Amino acid sequence: MPSLGIGTWQNTDPEACANAVATALEMGYRHVDTAQAYDNEASVGEGLARADVPREDVFLATKVWIDNLAYDDVLSTTEESLERLGVDYVDLLYVHWPARAYDPEDTLAAFDELYDEGLIERIGISNFEPDQVDEAIETADAPIFANQIECHPLLPQEELRAHCADRDVEVVAYSPLARGEVFDVPEIQAVAEKHGVSEAQVSLAWLREKGVTAIPKATSEAHVRDNWESQSLDLDDEDVARIDGIDRREREVDPDFAPW
Repeated sequence: MPSLGIGTWQNTDPEACANAVATALEMGYRHVDTAQAYDNEASVGEGLARADVPREDVFLATKVWIDNLAYDDVLSTTEESLERLGVDYVDLLYVHWPARAYDPEDTLAAFDELYDEGLIERIGISNFEPDQVDEAIETADAPIFANQIECHPLLPQEELRAHCADRDVEVVAYSPLARGEVFDVPEIQAVAEKHGVSEAQVSLAWLREKGVTAIPKATSEAHVRDNWESQSLDLDDEDVARIDGIDRREREVDPDFAPW
């Protein structure tokens, strides 16, 4: 799984979404993240088709929404997702939230079937707390590959990241820029000024230092490129310690059905 991807949440304008995905792939990105609930899988598929990049070179992920997590619904809606995306398989399919129709045995049995049929390459979970991570690992026959969670310098998720690491589950960070809040954090501003880069690049480089894959949302070519260039930024120990020392904690995504 490439350690930097392009996220597509809220990118619902069909042309803008397709263009952002195609631009990112042509720039060098090889990880694209979407979801049934984003209502843009067809546009993401159009972006994949436009880019001169072989399908097998792209790590493509989508997520099954909480209303579609009954066994039969997982199977049918995943087929619909593949059709919208214009692909034969996805590299990673997530349970979007452990909520509403989610039942570990029922839901994950369907994921296992999709895995066995080759329609998905890996099983993922998203927004799972430690006990739910363990339950999913124990229930699914196939390995649980990743847990996608909100993670950024204002919500570092140390305990959950450590728990996932102990169980060989990758961590993928959504909202890695805290929906823009990182731009106003003095510690991040200072590190950005020191290196002559954006606060976004600092936050993404910090996540990379923590072994976390980030999928920042970006629409404009300028933002897509700025995020991409974060891979060239190497933070020193002082930089990491300064960011680790931020005492502000904010969760940006907190629906009423969240498990925490």
